[in-house]
Amino acid sequence: MTSSSSYFDDLPADLSPSVLLVDDDEVNLMITAIALRDRGFVVTEAGSGQRALELLQQEPPDVVVLDAVMPGLDGFDTCSRLRAMPRLEHVPVLMLTGLNDDASIRHAYQAGATDFFVKSAQWSLLEGRLRYLLRSARVREELARSRARLARAQDLARMGSVEWHRVAGSVLGRLEWSAEALRAIGAARPGPSLRQCLRQVRPVERHALLRMMAERVGRRAVLAADVALEAGQGRRRIVHVEAEPVLVQHAGALPSYTGVVQDVSDRRAAEDRIRELANFDALTGLPNRRQLIWRTERALEHARRHGHLCALLLIDLDRFKIVNDTLGHAAGDELLVEVARRLRACVRHSDQTVDGPLETAGSRAHRTLEAVGRLGGDEFVALLPEISTAQDSERVAERILKALRHPVHVGGEDCFATASIGIALFPRDGESVLELLRNADMAMYSAKAAGRNAAAVFAPSLVIRGRERLTLDSALHMALERKELVLHYQPQVDVTTGRMVGAEALMRWQRDDRLLLPGEFIPLAEESGLILPLSLWALAEAARQVGVWRAAFGFDGTVAVNLPARVLEQPDLVEHLRRCTSAHQVPLSVLVLEITETGLVKDLKAVQAGLQRISELGVGLSIDDFGTGYSSLAYLTSLPISELKIDGSFIRQLGAKPQSAAVINAIIALARSLGLTVVAECVETLQHMEMLHRMGCSVMQGYLFCHPIPPAGVEDWVRTTLSPRLAPWAAHHLPE
Repeated sequence: MTSSSSYFDDLPADLSPSVLLVDDDEVNLMITAIALRDRGFVVTEAGSGQRALELLQQEPPDVVVLDAVMPGLDGFDTCSRLRAMPRLEHVPVLMLTGLNDDASIRHAYQAGATDFFVKSAQWSLLEGRLRYLLRSARVREELARSRARLARAQDLARMGSVEWHRVAGSVLGRLEWSAEALRAIGAARPGPSLRQCLRQVRPVERHALLRMMAERVGRRAVLAADVALEAGQGRRRIVHVEAEPVLVQHAGALPSYTGVVQDVSDRRAAEDRIRELANFDALTGLPNRRQLIWRTERALEHARRHGHLCALLLIDLDRFKIVNDTLGHAAGDELLVEVARRLRACVRHSDQTVDGPLETAGSRAHRTLEAVGRLGGDEFVALLPEISTAQDSERVAERILKALRHPVHVGGEDCFATASIGIALFPRDGESVLELLRNADMAMYSAKAAGRNAAAVFAPSLVIRGRERLTLDSALHMALERKELVLHYQPQVDVTTGRMVGAEALMRWQRDDRLLLPGEFIPLAEESGLILPLSLWALAEAARQVGVWRAAFGFDGTVAVNLPARVLEQPDLVEHLRRCTSAHQVPLSVLVLEITETGLVKDLKAVQAGLQRISELGVGLSIDDFGTGYSSLAYLTSLPISELKIDGSFIRQLGAKPQSAAVINAIIALARSLGLTVVAECVETLQHMEMLHRMGCSVMQGYLFCHPIPPAGVEDWVRTTLSPRLAPWAAHHLPE
């Protein structure tokens, strides 16, 4: 036992090998069984081949020792039959024979014996042979399990092995596929030839693949590529191939390759989806900012190389916010999707994500970069990678504007999605993507300033204007802090009594040695959001000035302050009005909030509640430019309005157009019936004053009475001109 223990070093300590010993000679059977048991084997005895087959059906042993010559069913037939039984095809079978001839040995192997042993009393040799067979069986079993695990892993990974044998006289050679490889490519045995595989590749990709193979084989380098195989019915299977050359045995032999193929269709689909999410807008499907910048950079590289023009069109939808705010964001998204569809129809759009060297696809491959993309929000960009003249880009812009003029039905409404387009050209308007985008943006804002629904080409003068605008914006942010803003006042006079009954506060900006009028900075303040702090300051300053005038000359009228509608939406406006008036000990009724008719009607629902709260304080509400709006007059009965101001365009035409007099008469009659005060602005001649007075309007303002002047000038004007009635209009019209 001690001498044989080394044979069990690789077996568990509590496990001994089992042997089925088959021999018709009872003496030999007994002696052999004793010898094997003494050497650590668990022996089961069978006196015939038939009995051996019965025992084998119950529990397969580790090894079968089978006598070759037996009556009835001899060892050769027994071996053949046990090999046909389940689970016994790989059990080691040692054939014991007294026949030491070549024919018997061949017969034993043909019957399925693993090895043979000539009968003798040399039990150590028999033991050694059995140990060898057991160890070989275990190695074979481990190898089979490893192969099964590998096959399973390859099936899970959709991978298999393939060999490419180069054959003299054949260009393509011969392919040998493993079963797993055939499953990976969806083919049946014996597997497709290389020619058949290449036929499944699209022609353009096939040529590129053949060039790569020829180059790599020529250098005996590793082959690695993703190959798209057409699987029929419009389906494609992406297969990754990776193979390395086999070391040739003699000089002049053609290099063969061995490697693996793997079905990576799912992985590539996931990668394509990730690439799509990274490069394309989720809502519209258009290239996003990242993809647009990449395409533009590549287009500029080709434009430099070939010396042609490249154009960038920045497209911004006009008044898109109104659709979002009115119909909701879902309707806004519908509008963006439809706009994207129309833009794609106006440009030779390419959806592919180009991330390979374009040179391989031809000298004009950069044209595939052409696309329209979504920069963000309601901004789109059209990239034209090659144009002949600037007029080509203008024609594309006009095509876009024409496509957008048709209404879009979203949210149950027909919307008109016009756009403003800025055009920048390479290399004239910039050498980089950022320069072109910036200059296209300037041109786009120029188109908006010109009335929207138009296209504008960048010009250097826009840079100067843009810098001036930027400088003005920066200075305006500091104007309040530096106390550069002032209010001038234009008196409102009751021509019947000759008294100053009010004034309109008009903002001015004392910037260095220039006095800027509202038209030069108020639009910028509205755009930048500064209009809110400027308006709140104007209310506080007007309240302070009323207090000064009340103390100086007994002023008991009102001051009108121009406000945009958005200021009326502020939740703390009421508290601000209270603070302004209480700080200077004047009643709230001295303030009149003046808002244009167009601005009021535009945001009517938003400001209605705020106006009601303000009216309850006693603050007046004046409608400026009355008569110029295009809305229903129903708001006159639903809002707490106290005053109407007749627009100056009607006043200037008095005496020249009978229609103006008719409109003014109608406004005065409407105001009288509603109990509202009427103020005529822009009164510049005695004739205008006389006609308005006869119509029933007595409160007026304009150059005939006084220009807008600083606060101190108002006091002087009252004392030197109004009170003594020295003005021509006063001497001519006022009663003694």
